[in-house]
Amino acid sequence: MSGPAMALPEAGARGRLLRWPRVLLFGDSITEYSFQENGWGAYLAERLVRKCDVVNRGISGYNTRWAKLILPRLITESTSADSIAAVTIFFGANDSALKELNPKQHVPLEEYAANLRSMVQYLKSVDITADRIILITPPPLQESAWEKACLAKGDKLNRCNATTGQYAQACVQVARECGTDVLDLWTLMQKNQDFSSYLSDGLHLSTKGNSFLAAQLWSHLENKLSALPSLLPYWRDVDHMNPEASLL
Repeated sequence: MSGPAMALPEAGARGRLLRWPRVLLFGDSITEYSFQENGWGAYLAERLVRKCDVVNRGISGYNTRWAKLILPRLITESTSADSIAAVTIFFGANDSALKELNPKQHVPLEEYAANLRSMVQYLKSVDITADRIILITPPPLQESAWEKACLAKGDKLNRCNATTGQYAQACVQVARECGTDVLDLWTLMQKNQDFSSYLSDGLHLSTKGNSFLAAQLWSHLENKLSALPSLLPYWRDVDHMNPEASLL
């Protein structure tokens, strides 16, 4: 059906473009998988619906050496920085792989810290302030379960929890130096003596681990984002006799 009654409003009468602020999740597979059922990213998206778009930029298998090359292609001053409400940077599970057994993903500890610092500095350079940046340390590694996963692929155990812990410490230190928030997942998960239930295969998060991360991260994000308004009025508040007055 066509005709004047069905016509959309002219460009000038449509009101200004609605822009949802964005929360950008930048990380490796633990971020990429976070939109799966019961994932920590999906939880955030549900909590922030009508307030923010939660954008998943997790890239499985990546380390900070590769991530710092990509970040300027994801966020630029001219196109997107002004709409970013928060950014999570969540790397280290691959950087901390043992060099002799996994040289492709391994990044030396000092370079890992420098790469994190460089990513935070880049975000600040495009006007994303430190209070909108959250670094997340890698979770602890459950070695016996991860060894099984490695053996199934014909590999040897290529990570160890003590080494991952050094990378987690470096991440916390960088956050302190740069004035950003940090979520020390490695330490928090091990406060419960047996942390294996937080992991599905010794490295990636289980449903319980996703819930744990979601709750911890929400406690960091809630203050930053709670003041954001819901976009568009509640349906009962729309003037049904004159919707344009409410919606444009």
